[in-house]
Amino acid sequence: ALLRQARERLEEDAVPLSGWLALRAAPPGCFARIDGALAAGFRTPEASVVALADVRPSYARERGQPSPELAFGGGQLQPGDAVVHLDHGLGALRGVETVTVDGVSEDRLLLDYADGATKLVPADETDRLWRYGAEAESVTLDRLGGEAWPKRRAEVEAQLAETAQALLRMAREREALKAPALRPPRAAMARFAQGFPYSLTPDQETAIEATLQDLAAGRPMDRLVCGDVGFGKTEVALRAAAAAVLAGYQVAVLAPTTVLVRQHLDTFRRRFAGLGVRVEGLSRLSAPGEARAVRAGLDSGEVGIAIGTQALAAKGVRFRKLGLVIVDEEQRFGARQKAMLRRLGEGVHNLSLTATPIPRSLQSALIGLQSLSVIATPPARRQPIRTLQIPASDGLLKEALARENRRGGQSFVVCPRIADIAPMRARLKRLMPRLKLIEAHGDMPAEEIDEAMVRFAEGEADALLSTNIVETGLDVPRANTMLVWHPDRFGLAQLHQLRGRVGRGRTRGNIMLLTDPEDPPSAAAARRLHTLEAFDRVGAGFAISARDMDLRGAGDLLGEEQAGHLKLIGIGLYQHMLDRALRQARGEAVAEDWSPTLATGISAGIPEDYISDDALRVETHARLGEILRHGDMAALEDLAEEIEDRFGPPPELVRHWLALARLRLRCKRLGVRRLEGGPQGVAAQLPGERLILRKPSQTAEERLSLLVRLLDNVRRHRGKQAA
Repeated sequence: ALLRQARERLEEDAVPLSGWLALRAAPPGCFARIDGALAAGFRTPEASVVALADVRPSYARERGQPSPELAFGGGQLQPGDAVVHLDHGLGALRGVETVTVDGVSEDRLLLDYADGATKLVPADETDRLWRYGAEAESVTLDRLGGEAWPKRRAEVEAQLAETAQALLRMAREREALKAPALRPPRAAMARFAQGFPYSLTPDQETAIEATLQDLAAGRPMDRLVCGDVGFGKTEVALRAAAAAVLAGYQVAVLAPTTVLVRQHLDTFRRRFAGLGVRVEGLSRLSAPGEARAVRAGLDSGEVGIAIGTQALAAKGVRFRKLGLVIVDEEQRFGARQKAMLRRLGEGVHNLSLTATPIPRSLQSALIGLQSLSVIATPPARRQPIRTLQIPASDGLLKEALARENRRGGQSFVVCPRIADIAPMRARLKRLMPRLKLIEAHGDMPAEEIDEAMVRFAEGEADALLSTNIVETGLDVPRANTMLVWHPDRFGLAQLHQLRGRVGRGRTRGNIMLLTDPEDPPSAAAARRLHTLEAFDRVGAGFAISARDMDLRGAGDLLGEEQAGHLKLIGIGLYQHMLDRALRQARGEAVAEDWSPTLATGISAGIPEDYISDDALRVETHARLGEILRHGDMAALEDLAEEIEDRFGPPPELVRHWLALARLRLRCKRLGVRRLEGGPQGVAAQLPGERLILRKPSQTAEERLSLLVRLLDNVRRHRGKQAA
């Protein structure tokens, strides 16, 4: 956000510098950026240096404590987003405008609708607004006041009521099923755990504990472990596999690519060495004799852990005593392959691993299908990847690859299309004739792709030139630099997955998003790329992916029918409506979906001279809307503290904005439909009655105090009625 504001003010991008010596050599008037740790800014005769900690004092402590909520709450509204208003339907969010009526000013969100219509929605109605989940340019907007939106919303509500009943029925059926109770000897499990050379993160500990409890429960486990790239999901799978084999059962581990199979095979063999557990692989790369021996070992029970592609689920493969099926990146298997996996996992325990983001509010959507473990805490050793968007040039390409080569590392060069590979190869050979280059792309036979990736992982080349087929399943600890040509042709989540391929060892990784100077990105694509630059901290993966989680991606998690619902109403509102439907299906009392109206005559909002960045103002209003939606007073106080921390002491308008938000939360809890205030008194409208406090107020502070007193009276009044 700081870089974006500076870019808009100065009308130029920050020049990336490698360090302080480069700053001394920079030309006068240069606007530069240096990545590094700095507690505070300083000024010398040559330069003025601003540290992020200067404008956001909490930054230093936040870096050490990534927030799980932040990691999964990446769906915040931004100008240009397609949004769904509960009452008005699908529109496009343009920004914030301050409106003054009868001397009272307030912020309103400007929404565009079909046929050029616009709607100014009070900013305190953001609790009735959700991201749709796609760029505004790519969707058909609703007509204001039309019949299509109410009809569409009612249809989805009815369908979700049926979905909720079906999900709960599946949950009950699963509770009735039986599976082997896997209870390994404690001493043996403890010895296996000691083979992990790092400290577990809190989320890893929680996921492992929940998984082991599920395995011992005597019912079929179906757990999904969801975590960002490099956050340690594999260790959860290893502990589960150890529990199964040490309890006398076999384990099948399935991965979508042979490269990933090979890497898992190395990892599992290393961890189970010395425990008397035979670990074998089975994929299309297995020689016929080797494959026959593995199948025979599975049938006899001699093979304890088998790791392979969907070949493990083929008809000719029989397990003597299968107890656990582990599926890595399940969403990358096709529908027919998933059906094979389901058959393999019938009557046994199932554990799936995914880096696909699942917002917290979607957890309930998986009830009856899967239990969920979220790993949002990054390992202590993991460093953020430096991310830089910059126009490509021969000099930049040569310098980036040569620098990585000099420090003994390897590089990825990623192109969006196979047609881009040959021109890029020629360019690289012209610039660096001695560069050892390996290629991998979809026009090559699968065996050649696998061989190329393995050769690169084993250090046979300086750089791998490929399409995005390297975005998952390739762990190359020496690879620390990635150059992405035409990044505007990739999705945001794709770019983040690619970014996860570098910096997996001890050296900090770099990714350069190389735009084409002759074909610059569109405004929407540039916005996506700036988001990736902004979210370059460790743990940002789900924040990025949640913003980019398109309708198809979310549908992959929930099935084709639910994907249809998502397209009708968008991801955010779908989550909200499904959560309500599930609570109703369980027999819980679910209140009507309403928001209190406040007409207090008090000016409130976020002035531009306090937060100048329009996107930040929209985001701050959206965060308040999320808090109001969940009725979380503690989160409201945290937001108030963060605002002061980031932007300084709040002016009167912001203090009033926060005070009215507190009143709105209290109104919702007390059932107050409308809260009014004027010079002569204040009033609260409840269902069937109206309470009035007649007392003049000269200032906004006096009126706010009266409104608090009135709600205190309402609380006492409701208490007496209940008694």
